[in-house]
Amino acid sequence: MSPDPKTAALIAMIPAYAADIARNLEVLAAEEVLNAQRKWGTFLACAHAMGTPDLVRAIEDVASAHLSLEAADGARAAAAIMGMNNIYYRALHIMRSAEYQTLPARLRMAVIANPGVEKADFELWSFAVSAINGCGACLDAHEGELKKHAVPAVEIQCALRIAAVVHAAGRVLASEAARGASSPR
Repeated sequence: MSPDPKTAALIAMIPAYAADIARNLEVLAAEEVLNAQRKWGTFLACAHAMGTPDLVRAIEDVASAHLSLEAADGARAAAAIMGMNNIYYRALHIMRSAEYQTLPARLRMAVIANPGVEKADFELWSFAVSAINGCGACLDAHEGELKKHAVPAVEIQCALRIAAVVHAAGRVLASEAARGASSPR
Protein backbone atom coordinates (compact mmCIF):
# COMPACT_ATOMS: atom_id res chain seq x y z
CA MET A 1 0.00 0.00 0.00
CA SER A 2 1.41 3.38 -0.94
CA PRO A 3 1.54 6.20 1.60
CA ASP A 4 -0.98 9.04 1.61
CA PRO A 5 0.09 12.18 -0.31
CA LYS A 6 1.29 14.07 2.78
CA THR A 7 3.40 11.14 3.97
CA ALA A 8 4.70 10.65 0.42
CA ALA A 9 5.73 14.33 0.37
CA LEU A 10 7.61 13.86 3.67
CA ILE A 11 9.43 10.81 2.30
CA ALA A 12 10.23 12.60 -0.97
CA MET A 13 12.11 15.31 0.95
CA ILE A 14 14.89 12.83 1.73
CA PRO A 15 17.71 12.79 -0.86
CA ALA A 16 18.68 9.62 -2.71
CA TYR A 17 21.90 9.13 -0.72
CA ALA A 18 19.72 8.68 2.38
CA ALA A 19 17.32 6.17 0.80
CA ASP A 20 17.45 3.98 3.91
CA ILE A 21 16.11 6.87 5.96
CA ALA A 22 13.31 7.48 3.45
CA ARG A 23 12.37 3.80 3.48
CA ASN A 24 12.39 3.69 7.27
CA LEU A 25 10.11 6.75 7.36
CA GLU A 26 7.74 4.97 5.00
CA VAL A 27 7.74 1.76 7.04
CA LEU A 28 7.25 3.56 10.36
CA ALA A 29 4.45 5.72 8.97
CA ALA A 30 2.62 2.53 8.03
CA GLU A 31 3.58 0.69 11.26
CA GLU A 32 0.61 -0.55 13.30
CA VAL A 33 2.41 -1.35 16.56
CA LEU A 34 1.32 2.01 18.01
CA ASN A 35 -2.15 3.49 17.76
CA ALA A 36 -2.40 6.63 15.61
CA GLN A 37 -2.13 9.07 18.52
CA ARG A 38 0.96 7.42 19.99
CA LYS A 39 2.63 7.03 16.59
CA TRP A 40 2.00 10.50 15.20
CA GLY A 41 2.54 12.12 18.59
CA THR A 42 5.94 10.44 18.68
CA PHE A 43 6.73 11.63 15.17
CA LEU A 44 5.63 15.17 16.08
CA ALA A 45 7.50 15.33 19.40
CA CYS A 46 10.66 14.06 17.71
CA ALA A 47 10.35 16.55 14.84
CA HIS A 48 10.07 19.40 17.36
CA ALA A 49 13.01 17.99 19.31
CA MET A 50 15.08 18.15 16.13
CA GLY A 51 13.83 21.63 15.26
CA THR A 52 14.66 21.30 11.55
CA PRO A 53 12.13 23.69 9.96
CA ASP A 54 11.29 21.64 6.85
CA LEU A 55 10.94 18.46 8.90
CA VAL A 56 8.77 20.14 11.51
CA ARG A 57 6.46 21.55 8.83
CA ALA A 58 6.20 18.24 6.97
CA ILE A 59 5.49 16.16 10.07
CA GLU A 60 3.05 18.77 11.41
CA ASP A 61 1.22 18.44 8.09
CA VAL A 62 1.02 14.64 8.25
CA ALA A 63 0.27 14.50 11.97
CA SER A 64 -2.58 17.00 11.74
CA ALA A 65 -4.73 14.30 10.12
CA HIS A 66 -4.14 11.92 13.05
CA LEU A 67 -3.95 14.06 16.19
CA SER A 68 -6.42 16.22 18.07
CA LEU A 69 -5.27 19.74 18.90
CA GLU A 70 -4.73 18.61 22.49
CA ALA A 71 -2.60 15.65 21.45
CA ALA A 72 -0.51 17.77 19.08
CA ASP A 73 0.07 20.29 21.88
CA GLY A 74 0.95 17.42 24.22
CA ALA A 75 3.57 16.16 21.77
CA ARG A 76 5.01 19.66 21.37
CA ALA A 77 5.02 20.04 25.17
CA ALA A 78 6.95 16.78 25.53
CA ALA A 79 9.61 18.13 23.15
CA ALA A 80 9.73 21.44 25.00
CA ILE A 81 9.99 20.12 28.55
CA MET A 82 12.45 17.38 27.59
CA GLY A 83 14.58 20.02 25.86
CA MET A 84 15.12 21.45 29.34
CA ASN A 85 15.04 18.29 31.46
CA ASN A 86 17.34 16.26 29.23
CA ILE A 87 20.09 18.86 29.55
CA TYR A 88 19.71 19.21 33.30
CA TYR A 89 19.43 15.51 34.16
CA ARG A 90 22.04 14.42 31.63
CA ALA A 91 24.47 16.87 33.22
CA LEU A 92 23.72 15.50 36.70
CA HIS A 93 24.23 11.99 35.40
CA ILE A 94 27.58 12.85 33.77
CA MET A 95 29.02 14.98 36.58
CA ARG A 96 31.35 13.24 39.00
CA SER A 97 30.05 15.16 41.99
CA ALA A 98 26.92 13.58 43.44
CA GLU A 99 26.25 16.71 45.50
CA TYR A 100 24.08 18.26 42.76
CA GLN A 101 21.79 15.23 42.68
CA THR A 102 20.78 15.96 46.27
CA LEU A 103 19.71 19.52 45.47
CA PRO A 104 16.16 20.26 44.28
CA ALA A 105 16.00 20.95 40.53
CA ARG A 106 13.94 24.13 41.04
CA LEU A 107 12.77 23.96 37.42
CA ARG A 108 9.10 24.27 36.56
CA MET A 109 7.78 21.00 35.07
CA ALA A 110 4.01 21.20 35.66
CA VAL A 111 3.19 19.81 32.21
CA ILE A 112 4.55 16.41 33.24
CA ALA A 113 1.83 16.08 35.88
CA ASN A 114 -0.91 17.45 33.62
CA PRO A 115 0.02 16.98 29.94
CA GLY A 116 -3.55 17.22 28.60
CA VAL A 117 -3.35 13.69 27.12
CA GLU A 118 -3.10 10.17 28.49
CA LYS A 119 -0.08 9.94 30.78
CA ALA A 120 1.29 6.89 28.94
CA ASP A 121 1.20 8.76 25.61
CA PHE A 122 3.07 11.73 27.06
CA GLU A 123 5.62 9.41 28.68
CA LEU A 124 6.18 7.65 25.34
CA TRP A 125 6.77 10.97 23.58
CA SER A 126 9.08 12.12 26.37
CA PHE A 127 10.97 8.84 26.12
CA ALA A 128 11.50 9.29 22.36
CA VAL A 129 12.66 12.90 22.76
CA SER A 130 15.02 11.82 25.54
CA ALA A 131 16.59 9.34 23.11
CA ILE A 132 17.17 12.14 20.60
CA ASN A 133 18.64 14.36 23.30
CA GLY A 134 20.82 11.56 24.66
CA CYS A 135 19.74 11.57 28.30
CA GLY A 136 20.16 8.11 29.78
CA ALA A 137 18.70 9.13 33.14
CA CYS A 138 15.51 10.39 31.46
CA LEU A 139 15.30 7.34 29.19
CA ASP A 140 15.38 5.08 32.25
CA ALA A 141 12.85 7.20 34.14
CA HIS A 142 10.36 7.38 31.26
CA GLU A 143 10.78 3.70 30.40
CA GLY A 144 10.01 2.89 34.04
CA GLU A 145 6.84 4.98 33.89
CA LEU A 146 5.83 3.30 30.63
CA LYS A 147 6.25 -0.11 32.25
CA LYS A 148 4.06 1.05 35.18
CA HIS A 149 1.39 1.89 32.58
CA ALA A 150 1.78 -1.61 31.06
CA VAL A 151 3.10 -0.30 27.74
CA PRO A 152 4.64 -3.31 25.97
CA ALA A 153 8.33 -3.34 25.07
CA VAL A 154 7.48 -3.56 21.36
CA GLU A 155 5.67 -0.19 21.59
CA ILE A 156 8.55 1.39 23.48
CA GLN A 157 10.95 0.04 20.86
CA CYS A 158 8.77 1.44 18.06
CA ALA A 159 8.97 4.90 19.65
CA LEU A 160 12.75 4.51 19.83
CA ARG A 161 12.84 3.53 16.14
CA ILE A 162 10.78 6.62 15.25
CA ALA A 163 13.15 8.80 17.28
CA ALA A 164 16.18 7.36 15.49
CA VAL A 165 14.71 7.82 12.01
CA VAL A 166 13.30 11.30 12.66
CA HIS A 167 16.68 12.30 14.09
CA ALA A 168 18.44 11.02 10.97
CA ALA A 169 15.92 12.74 8.68
CA GLY A 170 16.38 16.01 10.55
CA ARG A 171 20.16 15.80 10.26
CA VAL A 172 19.95 15.02 6.54
CA LEU A 173 17.56 17.90 5.85
CA ALA A 174 19.64 20.32 7.92
CA SER A 175 22.74 19.26 6.01
CA GLU A 176 20.95 19.70 2.69
CA ALA A 177 19.81 23.19 3.73
CA ALA A 178 23.36 24.06 4.79
CA ARG A 179 24.80 23.02 1.47
CA GLY A 180 22.08 24.96 -0.35
CA ALA A 181 20.64 21.96 -2.13
CA SER A 182 17.58 23.09 -4.08
CA SER A 183 16.35 19.62 -5.01
CA PRO A 184 17.36 16.78 -2.67
CA ARG A 185 16.42 14.00 -5.09
